[in-house]
Amino acid sequence: MRHFLPSDPSPHDLGFTMPAEWAPHAATWMSWPADDDLWFGRLSGVRAEFAELVRTIARFEPVQLLVRDPESEQDARARLAGADVTFHAVALDDVWLRDNGPIFVQRGQEIALVNWRFNAWGGKFHWQNDDRVPEYVAQVLNAGHWDRPEILEGGGLEVNGRGVGLTTRSCFLTETRNPGLDEARYGALLQQTLGVRQLLWLGGGLENDHTDGHIDTITRFTDEQTIVTSVEPNPADPNHAVMQANLEALREMRDQDGQPFRIAELPLPAERLEGAEGRLPPTYANFYIGNGFVVVPQYGDPHDEQALAVLRPLFPGRELIGLSSREIIGGGGSFHCVTQQQPAGSIWTGQDRP
Repeated sequence: MRHFLPSDPSPHDLGFTMPAEWAPHAATWMSWPADDDLWFGRLSGVRAEFAELVRTIARFEPVQLLVRDPESEQDARARLAGADVTFHAVALDDVWLRDNGPIFVQRGQEIALVNWRFNAWGGKFHWQNDDRVPEYVAQVLNAGHWDRPEILEGGGLEVNGRGVGLTTRSCFLTETRNPGLDEARYGALLQQTLGVRQLLWLGGGLENDHTDGHIDTITRFTDEQTIVTSVEPNPADPNHAVMQANLEALREMRDQDGQPFRIAELPLPAERLEGAEGRLPPTYANFYIGNGFVVVPQYGDPHDEQALAVLRPLFPGRELIGLSSREIIGGGGSFHCVTQQQPAGSIWTGQDRP
């Protein structure tokens, strides 16, 4: 296993790029919820929804599950008995592995990873243990990897596997992440590290999203040319103007071939949800795409079925599964936020054969 530093050849230099989420997976990586205080006294309900999510994913592909202490492992093993799950005892702060985990890159059938820094969305929570997770994954897999000094969360970037990426200014351009990195510098960085040749920018995300507006809570690729984006029809809702501006911007954008994207509008939940720290950011866009399935958060909301009806034709050949995320959203995220895909392929140790 070889570490690459910023002064070494980049993933782009060696032919690696970040594949789309719908490419075949070897596994899904997740972390088990453990801290009742972080979940405002609702840990039991959160774990019940997590167990249903893990069991669903494990029907289609192996799950690699990080557990932070003996109690967490005992609880997870009891709830997940018989599922295709491998347990890893790892020190953790929280469960949002999309953001603190590695981002995998691929070259042909070879897989490596990029280890970005993580600071809990600008220092909002504890992060020191979670920041070490990519190095642990690299050691377990014996994977060659690049250690980057920049802060970057997986939920802040969407890619279509053809060199196009989507992000938000409200997230990437905060001073608490990478001061001094502007849009042009981010574009160059993501081209060299993840193969994103064309980085497209939306303005912002949902109200009271502690990630500062991750793209994966509002706007997602469903194939190389199709984007589904959240809309809020109520002009009195603070999300309305932001989502409408995003929709109008997307209609003007072009794909890798210079063609307009196909845009599908996805409703936000009809009912306003309140948590311990104010308004929650429930969304149907935080779905997770796996081998033969898509799992979509549901909230017991009047728009639940409408959201599934919008998404179902966008994923032909995959089983669309709605699962409850009413408890998980209390922590500020949902299914995409707690998962990270490992693409299918052989692990590249960092050494090329002569």
